[in-house]
Amino acid sequence: MTATLIRNIGELTTNVTADSDPCGTLRDAAVLIDGGRIAWVGPDADAEAAVAAHREPTHSDRADAQRGAVEPERDGSRFSGLEVVDAGGRAVIPGFVDSHTHTVFGGDRADEFEARMTGTPYAAGGIRRTVAATRAATDDELRARLAGFAAELRAQGTTTFEVKTGYGLDVETEERLARLAAEVTTEVTFLGAHVVPAEFADDRDAYVDLVCGRMLDACAPHSRWVDVFCERGAFTPDESRRVLEAGIARGLLPRVHGNQLGPGEGVRLAVSTGAASVDHCTYLDDADIAALAASDTVATLLPGVEFSTRQPYPDARRMLDAGVTVALASDCNPGSSFTSSMPLMTALAVREMGMTTAEAVWAATAGGARALRLDDVGAIAPGMRADLVLLDAPTRVHLAYRPGVPLVSRVWKDGLAAA
Repeated sequence: MTATLIRNIGELTTNVTADSDPCGTLRDAAVLIDGGRIAWVGPDADAEAAVAAHREPTHSDRADAQRGAVEPERDGSRFSGLEVVDAGGRAVIPGFVDSHTHTVFGGDRADEFEARMTGTPYAAGGIRRTVAATRAATDDELRARLAGFAAELRAQGTTTFEVKTGYGLDVETEERLARLAAEVTTEVTFLGAHVVPAEFADDRDAYVDLVCGRMLDACAPHSRWVDVFCERGAFTPDESRRVLEAGIARGLLPRVHGNQLGPGEGVRLAVSTGAASVDHCTYLDDADIAALAASDTVATLLPGVEFSTRQPYPDARRMLDAGVTVALASDCNPGSSFTSSMPLMTALAVREMGMTTAEAVWAATAGGARALRLDDVGAIAPGMRADLVLLDAPTRVHLAYRPGVPLVSRVWKDGLAAA
């Protein structure tokens, strides 16, 4: 694999915390990538020496040189297999980590969005429309659409993303969704407990039994996570706990949709089951915030939902000041947040939720990694995966300062430049 040296970085967001700076900012910096990992990070003035130290001539290089075939290159500015990228004083950040998407589905619900914009309130029941369209779609149709969303995410700087099931709600379709999602990401979440489908409207217990039994058996081999929509109109706290405990027993890690439509027990359920994250967190009381602050559970905020449903935005400032770990994610889905743009999530967090740009960028990168319990993405440091984004801007502040502008200039995933 070709090594890459990114030089002349005006502002580098490392997320290696320094003093009061959550982004561990370096200026006039450089990054060396080798073997799909970050090999070195430091001042641009030290880049050539770092390259020389990292890439000493190999035994085969010396043998070739002795035969007169090549001359080993040791001046540090160029050597065999090195690509040098001049950032031109622009900013580099870690690749976005989108820890909450629903990007495998069929159909469209644009009419619901238009109705909400004229005053119709959001409700969870619209999910059933997508279920019908998804059940009718072929694997190839779902696969092609999912691939399109994956490319869309990557083009906007997202290098790691999660995908949930939840639009099948029968054994066959949920298994299809989990299997197809596993083709594009290792972060697959089984969400059979999204809503109760129409055919079980009169027998909720039977549906929860199905989710905890045959449906989970079919989906667990393709999944890493189990999730539940613990909310009015979806699943009760007791039902939600049954689903999470069944998933945990099958080796899946728990996460929770909670406290979106009103106060509820989602946060307490998430903390008590050791969930990696509780997502939405729009309506929290003091006890919820205290529980989150004292736990390892991440509060994942999804401002695209509030933008698209005209609900109140979560109070991120209150959470951060209390010591809660906060992540940002897109919740890309056809009903309540049909956007895959993590730059937009960053801008909304700054404009509407009381976050600084540094806090928002950290939450959209390192915070997302925490929500997925990944320790090799979300930061730029030696040994981490080489997932980076070059912005067409001098600082990360432009992500909020210039909302809607395509600022992602170049993306590297595992050291490879995205097409």
